[in-house]
Amino acid sequence: MNTKRFLLPATAVLALASCGTAENPNPPYGVEWGEDIRLAQDEAEVPTPAVTPTPAPQPDPAVLQAREELSETITGIAEEFGGTMGIAVVDVDTGWSTGYNENDWLPQQSVSKTWVTLTALTMAEKGLLDLDAPIRVSREDLTLFHQPMRKEILRDGAVETTVGELIERAIQQSDNTANNAILQRVGGPRAVRAMLREQGLDGIRFGPGEKPMQSAIAGVRWRDSYSYENNFFDARDRVPEQVRKRAFESYLDDPVDGAKPIGIARALAAVERGEVLSKERAEELLTIMSNTRSGPRRLKGGRADGWVVSHKTGTGQFWDGQQSGYNDVGVLFAPDSSAYAVAVMIGVTKRPTIERMQMMQQVTRAVIAFHEALAKDEAKAGE
Repeated sequence: MNTKRFLLPATAVLALASCGTAENPNPPYGVEWGEDIRLAQDEAEVPTPAVTPTPAPQPDPAVLQAREELSETITGIAEEFGGTMGIAVVDVDTGWSTGYNENDWLPQQSVSKTWVTLTALTMAEKGLLDLDAPIRVSREDLTLFHQPMRKEILRDGAVETTVGELIERAIQQSDNTANNAILQRVGGPRAVRAMLREQGLDGIRFGPGEKPMQSAIAGVRWRDSYSYENNFFDARDRVPEQVRKRAFESYLDDPVDGAKPIGIARALAAVERGEVLSKERAEELLTIMSNTRSGPRRLKGGRADGWVVSHKTGTGQFWDGQQSGYNDVGVLFAPDSSAYAVAVMIGVTKRPTIERMQMMQQVTRAVIAFHEALAKDEAKAGE
């Protein structure tokens, strides 16, 4: 793929196209939204029919050596970092993959915005959704945590926009309110899960939505007042420590929005290959992702000159010095347009933020070194 496409301005892209508290008498995480949570888990784990693959030609020794070195490097990076984490790398052109704990279920957090956007785009291609149709986002649509458009809504009462514009806000700014507005427009969580099944994107769950999920992780039940001022944080601070601990650990033990790193990497590889969206629409999405503003020092921080990183970050809640769900996933494009889908997911850690970012940068540099080794081998073979 020609990476010159990433020079397009982002704004032009979609024009183409069981205990409780006095405050919270309801049980904490895993009960109030139990049916929706079970659906998210069960639907993500439906086995797909076995397919006998066509035997691929055996790579030459230099390629095998480069793959072995990348696998060893990835394992070394992960083991040095420690904790609960997983890494997956997929060579988009060949489908070869490697990783570390790549089949573990880990929390996605805002990485899941990718699947909301993908649902909207697949619906647009079927003529079921007009990305340019007007949509009004008002005070009633506000969510929690990171929502840059909140300031506009509180100032003006509402924001008049389109689904296409909301996609840019959700992906590039990781705006929770923008993402929630798209989610409601496409038909809610079940529509996203249906898209994942229909497209064969295995190993990815989609939870009940940002407001109920984040509230459950904190051990409270959502109230609309939590969208304003510090109301959510104040309510969370009033939750008894044992309730908060149980809610937090219950989420981490079996994340309702969980995904396998290899599932995410293969899904992104399928998008890049044009297997989920048309090539044109896939290019639009990856262009938007290349302009993501969040996490500039995660995967993107390790890129070399000429490389483009189309990515989506995810960051979860803190409790007792622990960070849940610190992630970055995306497609790394080499100057020659070769592509590698990468997912780096930290389930929970106490490591400082700078060390998390440095670890992710190491993964990017390892992929670049792998690509350079392959290119060197091809050049030698052509002599």
